[in-house]
Amino acid sequence: MTTGIDIAIAAVPLLLAGVLLVGFLWPATRAMPLAWVAALAVGYFAWNMPVNWLAGASAVGVMTAIEILWIVFGALVLLYTLMEAGAFDRINRGFATVSDDRRVQIVLIAFFMATFIEGAAGFGTPAAVVAPLLLGLGFPALAAVVAGVIGHIIAVTYGAVGTPIVVGIQSPMESVEFTRTAIEEGGMSVQEFSVEVAAWAATYHALVGFVMPLFAVGMVVYFFGDPDDRSLAPAWEVAPLCLLSGIAFAVPYWISAWFLTAEFPSLIGSMVGGTIILSILRAGYLLPDDDWEFPEREKWADHWVGSIEPGQSNGSNGVDADSPEAEAADLSGGEDMTLFKAWSPYVLLVLLLVVTRAVTPISNFINRDIFIVSWDGILGTTLSGAVAWMNVPGFWLLVSAVLAIPIFGMSSQEVGDAWKEAGRKIVSPFIALVFVIAMVQVMLQSGAHPGAPEVGSMIVLLAQTTADTLGVAYPAFASLIGALGAAMAGSNTVSNITFGAFQFEAATQLGLPRTIIVGAQAVGGAIGNLVAIHNLVAALATVGLLGQEGRVMRLNLIPLLYYATGVGILCMVFSYVLFPNVF
Repeated sequence: MTTGIDIAIAAVPLLLAGVLLVGFLWPATRAMPLAWVAALAVGYFAWNMPVNWLAGASAVGVMTAIEILWIVFGALVLLYTLMEAGAFDRINRGFATVSDDRRVQIVLIAFFMATFIEGAAGFGTPAAVVAPLLLGLGFPALAAVVAGVIGHIIAVTYGAVGTPIVVGIQSPMESVEFTRTAIEEGGMSVQEFSVEVAAWAATYHALVGFVMPLFAVGMVVYFFGDPDDRSLAPAWEVAPLCLLSGIAFAVPYWISAWFLTAEFPSLIGSMVGGTIILSILRAGYLLPDDDWEFPEREKWADHWVGSIEPGQSNGSNGVDADSPEAEAADLSGGEDMTLFKAWSPYVLLVLLLVVTRAVTPISNFINRDIFIVSWDGILGTTLSGAVAWMNVPGFWLLVSAVLAIPIFGMSSQEVGDAWKEAGRKIVSPFIALVFVIAMVQVMLQSGAHPGAPEVGSMIVLLAQTTADTLGVAYPAFASLIGALGAAMAGSNTVSNITFGAFQFEAATQLGLPRTIIVGAQAVGGAIGNLVAIHNLVAALATVGLLGQEGRVMRLNLIPLLYYATGVGILCMVFSYVLFPNVF
C-alpha cells in the first residue's frame, strides 16, 4: 500500500533539483550531480535497485545525453561558422534595414530571427544571440532581453531541429517498458506516437502563440516607453503587422508538424513566414505611419542598461560599431554578400534533412547497424541504449557547416575559431545533461528490475498521485508541469525527458488522450523557458546586465500565465469535448 512517505521519498530527487536550481540559484552543473546521487540513494534504499541496474540506468542516460549533445554541438558549429563568415551580420542587416521603427524590428529580429535560430540551434541560443543584436540597434539592454526571450517561445518545442520531441519524447518512451508497451498496444510505434505529440503541440502553439509578436511588442512599448505616458496604444498601431506575422509563421509551422516531421516546424515557420512578411514590408505595406522610438536617454531607468551602452555593439561580438574591428567584421561579412548566400547553409541543412528522411533508400542506409553505436543488455540488465550518430541532425548540421567553408571562402583561422567557440559552449550543457538524464533514467527504471516494489517506478508513483489529486482538472495543469521542468533545468528537452513518461502515466490513469496530454507537456516545456534562470543568465550576460534575472522573470510571468492559461483551456476542451477518443 502506498503511503505519504513513499510519495515524499520518490519526489526527493526532483525536489532537491528544484530547491538547488530555483531556491539557491545553483547552476545545473552543480545541482544535477547531487540530484543524480539522490536518485541513486532513493533507488537503492527505497526501491531495492541492484547496483548494476543503477549503473545501467545511468548509462542509458549518458547515451541519451551524448545524442542530444551531438545535435547541440553541430548546431553551434553551424551558427558560429555563419558568425565568423559575416553571414549572420548580413542576415541581421537584411532585417534591420527594413524599418527604423522599433516595433517592426522586434517583429523581424526578436520573433522571426529568434524563432529561426531556435529551430536551428535551440538550447538558449536565440535570446543570447538576438539580445545583443537589438542592443546594437539601440534597444535598452533589458528590453532587448525581454523581447528576445518572449519572441522565440513558440519555436522552442521544435528547437535544435526537433530535439525536444525526437530525443525528449521518443527516446525515453522507447527506453521504458510500460510506455513502450502501452503505445504499441494502442496500435502505433513510439516514433509514430512522438510525431502525433509534436502535431498536437503545434496545434496548441499555433492557436495560443500566434499573438506572441504582438505580446513582445506590447511588453516593450509598455514597460520601456515614455515613463510619463505609459500606454499600449503604440502596440495596437502595429497589431495588423504583428498578428499577420504570427499567422504567417503559425500556418506553415502547423502544416509541417502534422505532415512532415517534428524536426522542421520552427525552421519552416520562420523561413516561410519571415519571407512573406519581409516581402510585404518591402512593398510598403503594413509599415507604421510614424516610427516609434524609445524615450530620451535621460528618461531611462538605471536598470535598463548595464555595462554595454546601446548602439555600441555590432550584435555578434560586442565590439564598438565604429571601431576598426567592427569595420573589419563588416568587410568580412561582405557588403556584396547576397541574403541567399548568407542563408544558404541553412537551406542546405533543410534539404539534407528532408532527403535523408523522405528518400527511403537513403534513410535505410544511414540507419544501418554500422552507423549506430548500441549497447544491449547493459551490465547484465534488460536495459539498452543506442546513438544513431548519422541519422540524428547533429551529423547533418556538421555537414552543412563544412559545406559553408567553401561557400564563404573561409580561412582556417575562422573555421578553427568557430569550432573552438562551439566546443567551449558545449561544456556546461554536457555536465548538466549527463547528470539530469541519468537521474531521470534511474527514476524511470526503478520499477523495471526484478523484485521492484508493486507501486512501480518513482515516476509512476508520482504520476498516479498527481492524477489522483488533480482528477478531472488534470488537463488544465499539464502544461504547467512541463513549464516547471523547463524552469528548473532551462531546457524543453530535459523537461520532456523528466516529465514525458510522468504525463503519459497520469493520462493513462485518468483515461485521458495521451497524445494530447503529452503534447501539452511539450508546450509547457517551451513556455517554462520564459523564466528559466539559466537561459536568462546567458542572455543577460551578452548585454552586460547580469544581476537582473529576477526583474526579467517577473516581467515574463505575464506571457507565461497567458500561455499556460490558453493551453490549459484548450487541453480541457480537446480532452473532454473535441477529441476524447484519440490515443
